[in-house]
Amino acid sequence: MSNQATAITEGRIGFLGAGSIVEAMLSGIVKKGLLPSERISVSNRNNMERLKQLANDYGVTATQDKFEVARSSDILILAIKPKDAAEALQDLRGIVRSDQLVISVVAGVSTSLIGEWLGAECPIIRTMPNTSSAVGLSATGLSANPFVQEEHRELATKLFEAIGTVYEVAEEELDIITGLSGSGPAYIYYLVEAMMGAGATAGLDREMARQLTLQTVIGAAHMLLDTREEPSLLRQKVTSPGGTTQAGLEVLEAYQFQEAVTAAILRAAERSREMGAQYQ
Repeated sequence: MSNQATAITEGRIGFLGAGSIVEAMLSGIVKKGLLPSERISVSNRNNMERLKQLANDYGVTATQDKFEVARSSDILILAIKPKDAAEALQDLRGIVRSDQLVISVVAGVSTSLIGEWLGAECPIIRTMPNTSSAVGLSATGLSANPFVQEEHRELATKLFEAIGTVYEVAEEELDIITGLSGSGPAYIYYLVEAMMGAGATAGLDREMARQLTLQTVIGAAHMLLDTREEPSLLRQKVTSPGGTTQAGLEVLEAYQFQEAVTAAILRAAERSREMGAQYQ
């Protein structure tokens, strides 16, 4: 396959859904020149204002006709809510073709169930990006059904590399990836809320507390990336016996901070499994 960005496909991409992940993908695809905007279609069920906004911002074709999007697309991206997925996909039975690549960002719904709903033996790739895709920094897990060929993997990888990093995994691992990186930004935001709040409570100007907190989080992430050292080792290096950091960490340990984070991630993964099971 060519390395030219515009050669990602000679066909069309269609999105069913018009939420934040779709906009992030549109931004990445258009800005990086992966596909001309006139070969991209977006559909949703009832929000024409949202569709007009995406059409104006990215130059894509916006329509409420999901059937036309499905018929005309070589790559069909499913970005609908899990509760709407069964009805929406069963409506497309007989429309989706075996030579179409279907990419799903629907949480908890397996490739086999998507294929069953569509009534088609087509290549299906299931993914789990996160909301950091809006700034091109998503961590996306990706898994494929048996009909997926190498060219399909390359196409999906290029699409999601436009909004971050991509990791191909076994499908059964997508639930824990959902809990870890799919829901993960919310845990970081929760921590940032608490750090900012502590600064403000102690008398700092709220904007200063925000900037100090964000730079601290960015700096810590870069230390982990650049040094490639274990987080436990970096934590030890910054923790002097009897010092301020140790005093703060002792409070976190008393509140079972690590146990709480672990439990949150595992519960989110469990919820992903529950969401998928209710459709079986």
